[in-house]
Amino acid sequence: MSDTTTREYVSTDRRRENTDEAVTEEETEEETQVCPECGGSLITDEARGETVCGDCGLVVETDAVDRGPEWRAFNSSERDSKSRVGAPTTRMMHDKGLSTNIGWQNKDAYGKALSARQREQMQRLRTWNERFRTRNSKERNLKQALGEIDRMASALGLPENVRETASVIYRRALDDDLLPGRSIEGVATSALYAAARQAGTPRSLDELETVSRVDKMELTRTYRYVVRELKLEIEPADPEQYVPRFASELDLSDEAERQARDLLRNAKKAGIHSGKSPVGLAAAAVYAAALLTNEKVTQSEVSEVASISEVTIRNRYKELLEVDDAGLFA
Repeated sequence: MSDTTTREYVSTDRRRENTDEAVTEEETEEETQVCPECGGSLITDEARGETVCGDCGLVVETDAVDRGPEWRAFNSSERDSKSRVGAPTTRMMHDKGLSTNIGWQNKDAYGKALSARQREQMQRLRTWNERFRTRNSKERNLKQALGEIDRMASALGLPENVRETASVIYRRALDDDLLPGRSIEGVATSALYAAARQAGTPRSLDELETVSRVDKMELTRTYRYVVRELKLEIEPADPEQYVPRFASELDLSDEAERQARDLLRNAKKAGIHSGKSPVGLAAAAVYAAALLTNEKVTQSEVSEVASISEVTIRNRYKELLEVDDAGLFA
């Protein structure tokens, strides 16, 4: 028998074996999908981890292993943030967190300390890794600005969504070439101020000035320029947005906070809020509400929390009490 004929017979036998295996697998799947007792359809109870027959009630399988994730996601963003295929991307890093980061601990995978030679080698690797992470001046600019935003947001107690929004605003300003002639710190502070107002957690210019490396004049000038050039839609700050934070820092009761909100609503209806600082109105409303609820709060304490003068508090709270005493909007 020739070699060609032998190869043909071997190939034919292999095809038959593969066909038999496929048929066997299909039969096995069909058998697992039907009840072995009555031939009825099987139902999988994922909550109990059981597979039962829908006709006779026979429990075919118990303690089934749930190979899915232990978390739940209701939209695509939650699914991406909870997935464990890698660290979630973030706009708070210039490379969105996609680059490699070498840890600072001089230990190996077993927790043992590295030798002197290995420590020197790891330090060189960290240095070169840091250089490669910022390939050009634009990335170095972005890295410095995002660090400034994160530092100021931490000092002001702003949430994560405000930091992300501020990073997006700064990236837009960088892409539109708005930085020439302006400092990185000024644009970063303006982006954070705009993001805080958009998110409904505003901070006053005085508060931004205390944590920023630029003065108030440069901050206001840069803020107007960024808002105008990027066409940001930012509504005027509502004095009620400052009330919860002021009341919390002064340790006031819920009744005092509710009274302060009522005073501000009456002031809006009377129209006395127009042209006045929302921070001053909020601080005056909190002080007036504390007086109405018999809670001991001094003007100096409110002034320190709100970063405004005591004169402003005295002038505004008298106006708020006059509107409230008039009873026009009860």
